[in-house]
Amino acid sequence: MLGGGGLVGANVYASATEDGGADSAETLSSPAGTIDCPDVGDKLTDVPEDAKEDVAKELALLDQQIADAYQRLTEAAQAIKQDPAFADNAIMKPLKEKRGATIERIAIAVDRTGDRPEGLDGLADCTLKAPEPDSGDQANGADGGDGAQDNGGDDQSGAGQGGEQQGDGGQDAGNGGQAGNGPNAADYQDIKSVQPNVQKPALSSDASRGTFATSCGVNENGLFNSDNVIVAPGVSNGAHHFHDYIGNQSNDAFASDEDLANAETSCVNQGDKSTYYWPVIRLQNGSQEQDANSPGGGIEGNAGEIVTPKEVTLNFVGSPRSKVTEMPRLLRIITGDAKAFINGTANANASWSCTGFEDRQLKDKYPLCPQGSDVVRTFKFQSCWDGTNIDSANHRTHVAFAAADGSCANGFKAIPQLVQRIVYDVKAPSLQDGGKTTPLFAVDSFPEQLHKPVTDHGDFINVFDEKLMGEMVDCINAGRKCGVGADEGDDPGQEEPTEEPTEAPTTPPADDKPEPGDGGNEQTDPPANDDPATEAPATEDPKTEKPATEAPANDEPGDDAPATDPADDDKPTMSSTVAPKSDGTPSAAAGDDQAQGGSGDDENAGGATAQTQPPAEDTEDSLGTKPQAVGGNLAETGATTLWPAAGGAVLLIGGFLVLMRARRSAR
Repeated sequence: MLGGGGLVGANVYASATEDGGADSAETLSSPAGTIDCPDVGDKLTDVPEDAKEDVAKELALLDQQIADAYQRLTEAAQAIKQDPAFADNAIMKPLKEKRGATIERIAIAVDRTGDRPEGLDGLADCTLKAPEPDSGDQANGADGGDGAQDNGGDDQSGAGQGGEQQGDGGQDAGNGGQAGNGPNAADYQDIKSVQPNVQKPALSSDASRGTFATSCGVNENGLFNSDNVIVAPGVSNGAHHFHDYIGNQSNDAFASDEDLANAETSCVNQGDKSTYYWPVIRLQNGSQEQDANSPGGGIEGNAGEIVTPKEVTLNFVGSPRSKVTEMPRLLRIITGDAKAFINGTANANASWSCTGFEDRQLKDKYPLCPQGSDVVRTFKFQSCWDGTNIDSANHRTHVAFAAADGSCANGFKAIPQLVQRIVYDVKAPSLQDGGKTTPLFAVDSFPEQLHKPVTDHGDFINVFDEKLMGEMVDCINAGRKCGVGADEGDDPGQEEPTEEPTEAPTTPPADDKPEPGDGGNEQTDPPANDDPATEAPATEDPKTEKPATEAPANDEPGDDAPATDPADDDKPTMSSTVAPKSDGTPSAAAGDDQAQGGSGDDENAGGATAQTQPPAEDTEDSLGTKPQAVGGNLAETGATTLWPAAGGAVLLIGGFLVLMRARRSAR
C-alpha cells in the first residue's frame, strides 16, 4: 500500500510539473483582449520633491490595477463569452473608478507643494480592445510580417494573428507562449531577410573618439527581482516582471543612494558600483522557475526558464560632434519603453540582431538566427544631459538622444554614451509546432504588453567613483581605448556564420518589397548603430500586435468578478503595498516568499533616427503584493522531479514481497 501510494503520488507530481503545468490556473492564459490605459506618468513632467515618493507609489498602484484587471479577465472568460457586457460592467468600470481615485490622490499630492497638474481628469478611462477572430491564414507564422503590426504603435488591429491553434506546442490561438499571453509566430523574423541598415554618423574634427569598457559579468550571481528602484522606489514588484542585475549588488525597490554607494559590485573594476539591469529572457519550455506562482513571474504571465546571458559588454563611447563631460554621480537613465506595445513607440529603443549580422537590426521582431549565430540585444542609452538633474519626474526629460548629426540640443551637454550588448546562446524556435521542438524565447513584460520585442528596455544608475569617471572622460576625449576588456566588442560578429540554419524558419520573412508600414523587412526603419558613436533613436514606430483571438476558458468564471465598489484597494497602505527592506543579497534558497530584486521597465524601442528633444517619459511603476527577489539557479524542470516515481516503484515492489511472505507464513 505504501509503495503504491508513493508511486501514484510521484506520478501525479511529475505530470503536474513536466510541462510547466503546476498550478497552471495561477498563470495568465490567453487574454480576452488588450487593456489600453492612458499613461498618467507621461503627463507628470514637474513633480515637487516632497511629492515624489507619494506619486511614485500611486503610479505603481495604477499598474497593479491593470494587472489585476487582466487576471480578472482570464478568470471570467466563460462569463464574458456568455455575456459580452460582463467585462465592461464587472471589470472595466470598476477599473475606471479605481484609477480615478488614484489619479485624484496624485493631483492632491502634487498640489500640496506645487501647481496642480492639468489634464489628468480624462486619464482614468481604459479601453478593452477585443482580439480579432483568428483567420487561420497566418498559421505557422505565414505572412507574419504583414497583419501583425501596423507600424504606427496606436493601431493594434492586426495584433495577435501570428498563428492559429498550435495544439502540438500547447499554445493558445494567436498568442503562443507558455503562459498564453505571447509571444506568437509573427513576433519572429529571419535575420537573413533583413538588409543591412546600420548607419555610422560622420565624425567632426571635435569628435570624442575613445572607448571606455567596464566588465561586470553576466549575472552569474543570480540576482533577480521584479522591482524598479528608478520608477517605483519603495514599492515591491514595481516592474511586474523580472530583471537581470549586474554591477551593484544591492539594487532593490528599497535601496537608497547610500545603499547603492556602499554596495558590493560584480564589476572587475571596483570603482564601478553602477547598476545595470534589463528584463530577463525566458525559454517557453515548461520549466518552473521559483517565481512561477509569484507576482512578477508566472502569475503575471512571465513563465519559463530564465536564460543567463552568454556575454555582456558595457562600453562608454564619445560624441561624433564634441568632447564629452562627466556624468553626475547617481544619474538615472532609462532607455526604451516597457509599455511600447500600448503606449506607442515614441520612446521605444529596442535593437535585436544575431552575431555575424549586427549590421542588421530589428526593432519590433525577435531574430531567427542561423546555426552558429547567437541572439544579440543592444541598448544605446541617451547621451545628452541637461547639466543639472540626475533624474526627472518622468525619468526621461533630464537626458536626451543626440540629433541626427550627433549634436545635443541647446542647454544639453554630451556625456559618455553607454552601449550595452547582451548575447544569448538560444536557438531559433520551431514556429510550426508552437515551440514544442525548439522553444520560443521572449523578454519578460507587463501582462498587457504580451512579451512584444518592441517593449525591450534597459536601466542604468551611475555609481562610478568620481576619479574613475574622470579617467573615463579623459580616455574618451583623447581617443584612446581604456578599461577592462577595452578591445572586446569592437565591430562584433561582422563575419557571417558559415553554417546554414538546422531548420528553415517557419515564419516566412516579410516580402523583399514590403508595402509601407508592413514592417516585415526592417529596411524602412532608421537603422541602429553598432559603431560606438552616438545615435538618436528611431522615430519610426515598430509594428504592434494584438492579443489572442480567444478568451481563455474558465470553469467557474463569474465568481471571480471584482466587486463594483473599488474603495477597498483605492488607498494603498504601507503594510499592503510596501515590503520591508531585507538585508543583503537574496539567496538562491529564498524561494517565492523571499524579497527583492527588481527591476522596473519603462523604456522604448526607438530606432536610430534623430530626436532633438528628450523622449517622453517612462512610467513603468507597478505596485506589488510582495517582494520578488530570487537568487541562484532558478530552474526546476519536470525531469528533476521524477525521483519520487523511482522511489515509489521500489516501495511498490517491496510491498508485494512483504505481502507474498505474509501469505506463505499464514499457510
